[in-house]
Amino acid sequence: MRMNRLISTAAVAALALLAGCQKQDEEAAPAFPPSQVAVVTTKTEELPITNELPGRIAATRIAEVRPRVSGIIVDRVFQQGSMVREGEVLYKIDPAPFQVQVDSAEATLARARAVQLQARQAADRQTQLRKSGAAALQQYDDAIAQLAQADADVAVAEAGLATARLNLQYASVTAPISGRIGRALITEGALVSANGTENLATIQQLDPVYADFTQPATDLIRLRKALQDGQLITAKNEAAVKLILDDGTLYEQEGKLLFSEAAVDETTGQVTLRGEFPNPHNDLLPGMYVRVQIQQGVEKNAIAIPQQAVQRSNSGQSQVYIVNGENKVEFRSIALGRTVGNRWMVTEGLKAGEKVIVEGFQKIGPGAVVVPAEWDPNGKPAGEAGAAQSAQADGAKPATEQK
Repeated sequence: MRMNRLISTAAVAALALLAGCQKQDEEAAPAFPPSQVAVVTTKTEELPITNELPGRIAATRIAEVRPRVSGIIVDRVFQQGSMVREGEVLYKIDPAPFQVQVDSAEATLARARAVQLQARQAADRQTQLRKSGAAALQQYDDAIAQLAQADADVAVAEAGLATARLNLQYASVTAPISGRIGRALITEGALVSANGTENLATIQQLDPVYADFTQPATDLIRLRKALQDGQLITAKNEAAVKLILDDGTLYEQEGKLLFSEAAVDETTGQVTLRGEFPNPHNDLLPGMYVRVQIQQGVEKNAIAIPQQAVQRSNSGQSQVYIVNGENKVEFRSIALGRTVGNRWMVTEGLKAGEKVIVEGFQKIGPGAVVVPAEWDPNGKPAGEAGAAQSAQADGAKPATEQK
């Protein structure tokens, strides 16, 4: 019995000693300092509503070069793909037949004028004789009528000569507008007709150019309703539009919005809008795919946060970390709208004055105590900054200086 009592006493003493050592170890273990996090304080602001819409480039003016007289093409004057000016000769049609018509019309006019001169002289004589009473009334009337007929014949001959000269002029096919001409569709030796459907070449005016783009009719209706309800205000430069090229670069020239169609496409439900852009270096070509940025209003009392602050749950729900008044972390589900640059617009879940964590997610969780600091987009990440501050506070040397 005495032996058992001694064993029990020794066991109790050992357990007490072990508990004391464990408590001493826990007291000696250092407590981890709160994590450093970078936050942004939400605020309401006016954010532009800029939509990016698909579009195509179109020439402002397109003219098909067609012959106005029939004949054989004897020369192509222009260089394919070059710039041409309005009135510049592009093709030459054989002028010989038209020169013959001019010569014939000139001869017809000369004969008509000779007959006119004879009729005028006869009319003058009959007028003098009529005054002296020596001419019969019938002869006087015939002379006056013949003069009028001669005057009409001269007018017809003059019109015929003008037509012949115009046809001779049309033998030189000129550019109807200024612009860039494409490939030649007719070669020398080809017979062309004034009443035919053949197109000799096509000229397109490329400075400026149009950008035709489309937007869903529902979006336009929603924007107009928000404007009427006072949720939006009219942008100062809402008529200004910008272009993003197919490779993602921004076109350096800013354009202007010309109009939007008054009808909706029945097959697509889209409304077509048109913008005009300067194109001094011919960088924009007809048919080129572009994306058009257009500012269609300004949203009032909007809240936006950096995109990197948004987390995603397994179900795809957008969430953010919030630092509350006790510097503890909360998890908050939010609803996102459109993007504004590198920020998300928050439509639900946040209000002005809340601190949203942007950097320092690695060592935090809901309920954790943190040390918030305003986020500097150009500064170091919060984890590195926190480590540097902790090292400075503990008097520790940098890792490169420790031995």
